[in-house]
Amino acid sequence: MNIVVTDGFTLNGGDLTWDGIARFGPLHLHDRTPPHLIEERCREAEIIVTNKTPFSRETIANLPKLKCICVTATGYNIIDTKAAAEKGIVVCNVPGYGTASVAQHVFALLLELTNAAGRHSTSVRNGDWNRAADWSYSLQPIIEISGKTMGIVGFGNIGQQVGRIADAFDMKVIYFNPREKQSDIGEQRPLEVVFEESDVVSLHCPLTPENTGMVNKALLQKMKPTAYLINTARGPLVNEDDLAAALNEGLIGGAALDVLSTEPPTEKHRALIEAKNCLITPHNAWMSREARQRIMEMTEKNMQAFLNGSPVNRVA
Repeated sequence: MNIVVTDGFTLNGGDLTWDGIARFGPLHLHDRTPPHLIEERCREAEIIVTNKTPFSRETIANLPKLKCICVTATGYNIIDTKAAAEKGIVVCNVPGYGTASVAQHVFALLLELTNAAGRHSTSVRNGDWNRAADWSYSLQPIIEISGKTMGIVGFGNIGQQVGRIADAFDMKVIYFNPREKQSDIGEQRPLEVVFEESDVVSLHCPLTPENTGMVNKALLQKMKPTAYLINTARGPLVNEDDLAAALNEGLIGGAALDVLSTEPPTEKHRALIEAKNCLITPHNAWMSREARQRIMEMTEKNMQAFLNGSPVNRVA
């Protein structure tokens, strides 16, 4: 099988190996593929490995040898799966690889909001402690999360792991899930109640046409003025202009985001990036070495299963 990796750099910048995938056939590896080169690079491909390189109906139609697309992520909205299915092209993804990594990042963000360890370390490095009048100081109030309420929107694998960690911190856990889901970690609530009662709201739901922009001014106004919003799911879940305004007007206490509606951000994100008490990380919650190794291994298994005639993790 002729294999093309369209955008392999974020998955493997040099600390992993492609050997497990290369054993299935000639491997043509590209760190990145701009839109105008997709068809040229993939014309002879029988298997394509992609993360964020999009494959539209038109592109798929111009790849006559293509038999399988392996998406090295859980989300696969970059693929026109209907067009792929019509041509008999198998599309597989890698679910569940980042549960531990993303949940850990949620609390890295939350603890930076509440303890500001990074901000204080920078202050010390800049000499502020040397010049301090007292033996101890704080640049902002330090907030205990014990006893606070963690609200989780989307109670799949990652949401449940966030709930378990929150429980270990002695937080109360409530959650919203579109379907009824019983759990001994916390209690299910309607979406608006989660936003009203929580001290922290963490988003962990897939992006759909129905929930695009759901975190808007109306929902943000229901939050406590001291509450935090954390988004490590999908950027378009949040109306970013409404969030920037809510932060600057003091409607909520702060926000921490690992995802934006456009990545990398553009000038339209300036207001949000500069908003009060807003932390933004560059979509790297998923990027632990362990998580990326799992992606490699699952992609290899997806290829093997496809070649055996019994595809797994199939989404088309």
